[in-house]
Amino acid sequence: MSVYLLPLFPLPLVLFPGAPLPLHIFEPRYRQMLSDCIAHDSRFGIVYRPEDETELEAGRVGCVAQVDDAHALPDGRSNIVVHGVRRFSLQRFVVSPAPYQVGEVADYDDLPENRESLAPTATRVRELFDRVGRAARTLSDDHDPLPPLPDEPDVLSFGIAALIDMDVGRRQELLISRLASGRLTTIEELLSSAVESLEARARVHGRAKSNGRGPYASA
Repeated sequence: MSVYLLPLFPLPLVLFPGAPLPLHIFEPRYRQMLSDCIAHDSRFGIVYRPEDETELEAGRVGCVAQVDDAHALPDGRSNIVVHGVRRFSLQRFVVSPAPYQVGEVADYDDLPENRESLAPTATRVRELFDRVGRAARTLSDDHDPLPPLPDEPDVLSFGIAALIDMDVGRRQELLISRLASGRLTTIEELLSSAVESLEARARVHGRAKSNGRGPYASA
């Protein structure tokens, strides 16, 4: 198990491995964190902290964020884009002269599973996401293609979770889960509960859009 030090950025959101995330950095301590990270390895840890909490406890699971792009504003604020690298578990806080929190963290990986046994669920999840995505695109009159999904079943759940609506508590539960099979099952249940309603609404929307445009329409 790899243990290392990581600057921490507590936020009321969840970052998944592989997912992009835009952030606006405005607090002085996190401006300093960003400067330090860019000077070092461009990585820091995002840890979910509800807005009504003030402390982070040992064991909290977060995700390493890699800075992909940073645009400094004239007043010292920055707009950045990061992507999730891998999960970690907070072991303890360390004493640091930095104005932001620094933690000793450990890699947080999935438990071993038979990858072949994950394939059927992964296939169903991909098909459901395609149906839900196409219906949602129809409803929003968006003709762009759906985003590509990860090939590996263990990462697939994170890739889809980053793209669909769910409450932040459920997102953190998925981040904590160490079984890819469990994450895929949760995603399958979420998509299954939404797909028929979305497809029905998309059909109605499509008919409404074509109203008056058929072969017998008159000017």
